Amino acid sequence: MIYAIILVFGLVLGITLYVNVHPVFGGRLGREDKQKFRAHSNYANGKFRNPSPVQMEMNLSTIGSFIRDAWKGGEERRPRQPLPLAEPDWARIRSGEPALTWFGHSTFLLSIEGKQLLVDPMFGRSASPVSFVGSKRYSGDLLAMTEALPAIDAVLITHDHYDHLDYPSIQRLRHKVRQFFVPLGVGAHLVRWGVERGRIRELNWWDELEWEGLTLAAVPARHFSGRGLANRDSTLWMGWVILSSGLRLYISGDGGYGPHFQEIGEAYGPFDFTFIEGGQYDTRWPNVHMMPEQSVQAHLDVKGDRMMLSHWGAFTLAYHSWIDPVERARREAERRGVTLLAPRLGETVPLRREAASIAAAWWREH
Repeated sequence: MIYAIILVFGLVLGITLYVNVHPVFGGRLGREDKQKFRAHSNYANGKFRNPSPVQMEMNLSTIGSFIRDAWKGGEERRPRQPLPLAEPDWARIRSGEPALTWFGHSTFLLSIEGKQLLVDPMFGRSASPVSFVGSKRYSGDLLAMTEALPAIDAVLITHDHYDHLDYPSIQRLRHKVRQFFVPLGVGAHLVRWGVERGRIRELNWWDELEWEGLTLAAVPARHFSGRGLANRDSTLWMGWVILSSGLRLYISGDGGYGPHFQEIGEAYGPFDFTFIEGGQYDTRWPNVHMMPEQSVQAHLDVKGDRMMLSHWGAFTLAYHSWIDPVERARREAERRGVTLLAPRLGETVPLRREAASIAAAWWREH
């Protein structure tokens, strides 16, 4: 018995030390940071709060259903073969013409007003703090792509989960990024990873700033945060609004459906283009990830013109088919008269006009 106790104690101690020592888990917030956060209405008792309450039932029945679904597996939860990555149109990207390049999940390169903006840079192989655990990227390791990217004027982060804020990717990118715009508290992770504090701007919901000809606004989302065992909701989560002289863009970030979309539409809409999350959903966590039909409704709520679905095409983080998000969103978009773009991974698409990739159901080939 004593040996079992020692073994368990040693295991717990080892995990605790690993979490506290390894940089992948990010930085710790200082006392001054927490003191500043207390002045914000969306922060209380050491945690950030959602615009409307979020509850996730984790009783024995729910846990049992997770285990059953994981055990059953599913052939359609991943593509039959690795997804190919198209060669980005580097000439178009460098030309200054407004364009987007999608690398899967929620990672976008946006070319706007002659600037390169990178959203939620996750090029790593696994959406997990350790490479041998968690879902593996459908298209393999894309870290080499970070070398091919042009100089990045700004990185925009929506929240600190591993599928959006990737330590290996930041390590590869940090020397070619001029500025990081992040939610409150997320700067601590970047500082620990070697990014100078002077290159980091932290924002709260509804904060707005003018930056080199662009207006950047942080807007609410209905989600949560955390990279460790005991720091859930210690940093903020958000969406982004990007306004230029000729384009109005909205990025939802992760989150469940709620009245905040209409509020964003009233404050900043209409939008020429929206990037709305609509994957990794489940009826057991409906408040933190939208169903695809809700994603289309959110697009309409913010007064969007053209829409692209995000949070799919890279990792299996839920129990649905990997193509279910885009198929359902496509059907709902057609029913509601919404123009939905679904470019291939790596494909560069103009932001100011329709592209052929709107109708091409490339995912059915895999």
